[in-house]
Amino acid sequence: MSELIKSYAAYNNNTPLAPFAFNQKKMTDKDVMIDILYCGVCHSDIHMSRNEWNWTRYPIVPGHEIVGKVVQVGKKAKKYKLGDIVGVGVYVGACEVCPECKSGNSHYCDQFEGTYNDIPKNSKQPNYGGYSKQIVVNENYVLKVNKKLPLHAVAPLLCAGITTYSPLKYWKVRKGHKVAVVGLGGLGHLAVKFAKAMGATVTVCSTSISKKKDAQKLGATNFLISTEKDFFTKNRNKFDFIVDTLGGQHDYNSYINLLGLNGVYICLSFPQQEIRLSSPFTLIEKRRTVTASKIGSIKETQEMLDFCAKHKIVSDVELISIQKINEAFERMIKGDVKYRFVIDLSSLN
Repeated sequence: MSELIKSYAAYNNNTPLAPFAFNQKKMTDKDVMIDILYCGVCHSDIHMSRNEWNWTRYPIVPGHEIVGKVVQVGKKAKKYKLGDIVGVGVYVGACEVCPECKSGNSHYCDQFEGTYNDIPKNSKQPNYGGYSKQIVVNENYVLKVNKKLPLHAVAPLLCAGITTYSPLKYWKVRKGHKVAVVGLGGLGHLAVKFAKAMGATVTVCSTSISKKKDAQKLGATNFLISTEKDFFTKNRNKFDFIVDTLGGQHDYNSYINLLGLNGVYICLSFPQQEIRLSSPFTLIEKRRTVTASKIGSIKETQEMLDFCAKHKIVSDVELISIQKINEAFERMIKGDVKYRFVIDLSSLN
């Protein structure tokens, strides 16, 4: 019998997360075992814990923003050694033979295997995530973490970081570009940092004047209140890129019209509403593009972590004990965090 691993899990969709112990899966020759030090709290953890996307397997141990230490290495695993500080992000497996995998886009593979909730091949037990003391992962889905960065603040980069970095890199954001970040939360604050580091002039659009100082501190050159009269008229055709991180209901058409010629509207949130264009002319008149993005490949995530080490970029976080996770969920729903919660797994005794 394998060792029982302590964790916190959701047992159903309407009760708080609570202590849970599971049998660690058997190591294969290409696996590494990681003692988890920190795990970021992603909003998708709430959605999954409460089955809001209708594919949750209970009990579920959330967490896919993981930083930890390698404590065991498989016989054929060559990339890491004992004591290495590493990261694990949103996924831990893919088919590796489909066109998406072969083109370096394994995160779009139809057999994408999530860090938690998904069931690996030849297994009856779903993957359990980072709200736990330990995880076993194939070395090809493990990432190198620079120990010079504050490790607790690195954790959210494994999801929120790559989610914002990937589309900015794909669309080649650079010096001279004007980027508007809509919403200053877990994703938005990292979008500001990345776009700034890439050389762009960054504007934060928010409904709250209280976020102006934070926006400037993060690197934004400009700050606009989107509820002000004539906001959409005054700023029409102004930006090259808009990074939309808002999860609540808002008028997409009005924001799209803030883009100039060849402007790109990047959706990064999971809104409950449908995105509807009032007229195709919203896109046609300036050859605008509306797009979305899903995290990033393992290679791109490593590139992002290296970029962060070079530019000293980490997430702004509030460190909590695992016993505060249910409170953290409720505060996240209210937007009461600057800007990501991170669990210190030393609290899981």
